[in-house]
Amino acid sequence: MFNQKNLEQWMRNIKVTNLVNADVEVVNNTPLVMMGKGRQGAVFQLTNDICVKVFGNTEDCDREYYALSLGQQTSLFPKLYGKGPLYIVMEIIRGVDLREYLQSQPLTKALSAKLIAMLVTFKKIGYERIDHHKRQIYLQSDGSLKVIDVARTIWRDRVYPYPRKLLTSLGEENKAIFLAHVQEMAPELYSEWLHYIRMEEISRQITALLLPLETDKKAMKNLSNSLLTTADEKNYLNLLEGLVHKVFKEEWIKTMLARGADPDAVMAKIDKYWDNLEKGFEARNPVEERRFEGEKRFEGERGYKGEPQRGKHFDGERGRHSKGAKGGKHYSGEKYNDRDRHDEKRGKHRDKGKGKGKR
Repeated sequence: MFNQKNLEQWMRNIKVTNLVNADVEVVNNTPLVMMGKGRQGAVFQLTNDICVKVFGNTEDCDREYYALSLGQQTSLFPKLYGKGPLYIVMEIIRGVDLREYLQSQPLTKALSAKLIAMLVTFKKIGYERIDHHKRQIYLQSDGSLKVIDVARTIWRDRVYPYPRKLLTSLGEENKAIFLAHVQEMAPELYSEWLHYIRMEEISRQITALLLPLETDKKAMKNLSNSLLTTADEKNYLNLLEGLVHKVFKEEWIKTMLARGADPDAVMAKIDKYWDNLEKGFEARNPVEERRFEGEKRFEGERGYKGEPQRGKHFDGERGRHSKGAKGGKHYSGEKYNDRDRHDEKRGKHRDKGKGKGKR
């Protein structure tokens, strides 16, 4: 084994610096021999079987250590022996990497099966990116696989839903061979991968069409005017009333369902309450007297006359910042959509009734 005291001293005398789109820069003032380097760090030999990987930043170091620790119960990853803020002590992985192997040897069905099994292991242990480059996959003398540099397999915001990096790194010929093996051994998996490959191709074609296009700002301004709503006073009033209604319902529903109330009963009470508000508002403000000019339309923002009083009509007002109902069985989108359709129908009937009264 290695001497921990010597290791700490050596780590203070190795400086690794990350570069943009290039391998790290290394300053090595120790007797340790560098075995190789990449985008995140450099590897130095400690003993015949143990190495230390030194990183340029703590984030990459923590990522790789965590990713490797997830796979310690499998035979796919190097064994871990220790960690510091910017280094990881691990088993040396020997053998030949897949890139070198395929330069002189064929991609057999047996090897393709091992690659599929590797991806299954990635999925099983919790990697977000179910993928790996061929140069980071090593074939051992017994035919098994080992992988290195797994920091980028975790904590990913967006990943390809198929092994794009592996397929691309194989090259066109071996990619076709591998996919043919997958089609024979796992036809459903092949169909799914092919689907994503086609979606990617279509996305690239669409992007190629959209990128060169320049927007005609004047034409867009004229076209977008049709979406403006505040200039038409009557239409604006209807839209504003609908907006307040929607917000009112949503907040009341969230609060009452969080308290365990029955959703149908809550909806019925909201409809009844809002109908009473509308009737009272219409009685006090006949349609022909509802006039708004300029900024006057916003005078009512501070206190809409039909707004429910705290503690009187809306007991759940104080809980409007609740995270919502616990569980999903009381607040299904289907019931909510049905209620929206009910509101629209009720509004149409009311408008028809207003029309008849004018005749």
